[in-house]
Amino acid sequence: MRKQIAAANWKMNLTYQQGVALLQTLVSAEISLKENHAAVFAVPFPYLEMATDTVQHKKNYFIAAQNCSDKKAGAYTGEVSTEMLKSIHVNYCLVGHSERREYFGESNLMLADKLNHCLATGITPIFCCGEALAIRELNQQNGYVEQQLRESLFHLSKEDMLKTVIAYEPIWAIGTGKTASTEQAQEMHANLRTVLKNQYGETVSEQISILYGGSVKAANAKEIFGSKDVDGGLVGGASLIATEFIEIIKALK
Repeated sequence: MRKQIAAANWKMNLTYQQGVALLQTLVSAEISLKENHAAVFAVPFPYLEMATDTVQHKKNYFIAAQNCSDKKAGAYTGEVSTEMLKSIHVNYCLVGHSERREYFGESNLMLADKLNHCLATGITPIFCCGEALAIRELNQQNGYVEQQLRESLFHLSKEDMLKTVIAYEPIWAIGTGKTASTEQAQEMHANLRTVLKNQYGETVSEQISILYGGSVKAANAKEIFGSKDVDGGLVGGASLIATEFIEIIKALK
């Protein structure tokens, strides 16, 4: 079975003290994770070392960075390289989150470089893709998301592709008042798996975890995760509430 992942994206939220308290609550919670389960916490940069120390003895708990540089090293003030992340035992890194694309102008080609650096240093990239409302209203979402994968991922070998996680974000259903149904989530995930199959073959496509990033909550996680091609979620607001995220982790299939 593909790895099932509950990934928390704290974004730019929580003070250091709040972050410590939240992680300690989650680590001490009575949660039974299967061998193919993973709880991943994408925390702000200043909290990474604290976070890796907090979860190091908790089985199947991992820490992710929310971003990394597309450069290996050098005179890039303010940037953080994947080698730096690896040196403090960070296991995962978000690549191409919709907010990074929209607010910081990250292109598909830049994201390809970030993926390369993650994989070269043994960090699992969680590659984010998804379409805005205007694209969805034109019914062009499948081709749009396929282009994101093609330009950022399809230079990878089969071996490296198998080390990559994909997260689909229906940007049009986040903060717009519109709601993505479980059926719409499954439809896009199935489309993504078909795109991967056409490029890498069915054996590879069936092993890649694809997460859903559209307002996952404790109340809807079990239904969403029950879909055939949905392998967990990339969770925003609900991941900041311990009781909510504990139930989301428990909803993994």
